[in-house]
Amino acid sequence: MKSTLMSALALTILAVSSAAKAEEVFEVTLTADKVQFIYDIKEFTVKPGQQVKLTLINPSDSVTRQPHNVLIVKPGKKDVVGMAANAGMTDPAFLTEKNAIPESEDILFHSKLIQAGEEDVVEFTAPEEAGEYPYLCTYPGHWAIMNGVMTVAE
Repeated sequence: MKSTLMSALALTILAVSSAAKAEEVFEVTLTADKVQFIYDIKEFTVKPGQQVKLTLINPSDSVTRQPHNVLIVKPGKKDVVGMAANAGMTDPAFLTEKNAIPESEDILFHSKLIQAGEEDVVEFTAPEEAGEYPYLCTYPGHWAIMNGVMTVAE
């Protein structure tokens, strides 16, 4: 009886521990470079369905003083969303009210557009489907070099 109880207890502890690991939040901080239009991290990996807390920082001592955002998009859609951001410049509200975020079904998650010295936090659940999900800044013209990849994999 004692052995059965100990085995049951061990299995319960293991199950709780496994569930807790599955629910761990992956935290990543992307910082815009002070001089170039790039993020300091070009790639990171999360598990399918994992909770993610992404912090975007635009340094207060930025030489360019440019605003930045970060959008995570569907696999293979970086250029499509980037070109939509360039086209957004025809809309007077694009950089203000719309935070330089184009209208697109290819955008999964996004921050707001932040000025130098600001930060924004985006919390989301990673897609269940494994793959490479590009992230990019859609302030017009930045996306071509200010991008990276969030890989979703076990």
